[in-house]
Amino acid sequence: MIRVLLADDQPMIRASLRMILDADPDIEVVGEAADGVEAVRLAHELRPDVGLFDIRMPALDGIEATRLLAGPAVADPLAIVVITTFHLDEYVHAALKAGARGFLLKTAGPALLSQAVHAAAAGDALIDPAVTVGLLAAFARARPAAPAPIEPLTPREEQVLVALARGRINTEIAAELFISLGTVKAHIASILLKLGLRNRVELAMWAFETGRV
Repeated sequence: MIRVLLADDQPMIRASLRMILDADPDIEVVGEAADGVEAVRLAHELRPDVGLFDIRMPALDGIEATRLLAGPAVADPLAIVVITTFHLDEYVHAALKAGARGFLLKTAGPALLSQAVHAAAAGDALIDPAVTVGLLAAFARARPAAPAPIEPLTPREEQVLVALARGRINTEIAAELFISLGTVKAHIASILLKLGLRNRVELAMWAFETGRV
């Protein structure tokens, strides 16, 4: 069971999110917060598996709450998915930099919301497809030329990379390519090593920059 903490300053939004998540038999909403300060307090108190945080909240916004619970200085980071009405590149960048494992628009729909929670709990990152292309393009403009791999990627690694860059999580990649979850993780680790990159977002950017997606 994935234990989720909701944080949104609008009671109707929290009720809608709870209704969607409660419909998933593998998810349990264990707490609700109306602002970022309460979200941080409840996260420490309840120790949920995943936090689902709105960006615009009083007292402390969702990005700062994410930084306090999942930022680089946090020893035991909480898996946080940021959800917002506003499709702004600066929000996406700030959320990911703060340590978020996912970014969704509130128009994403029940299936994608549930998928994002499952992905975050499993250590994967999921970014709403509606913002992925713009996000990658913005990152590409801000980065130097894509590095050449230390050694060429294998055909299977190329397939895994493209699937990852298109927003697939590990279980979906395994199903699409008819390989085990462990094999997917091994391929991703190998690709990261060959490219000298650190995470899935950087892999997606590299795939975008090199014309693979």
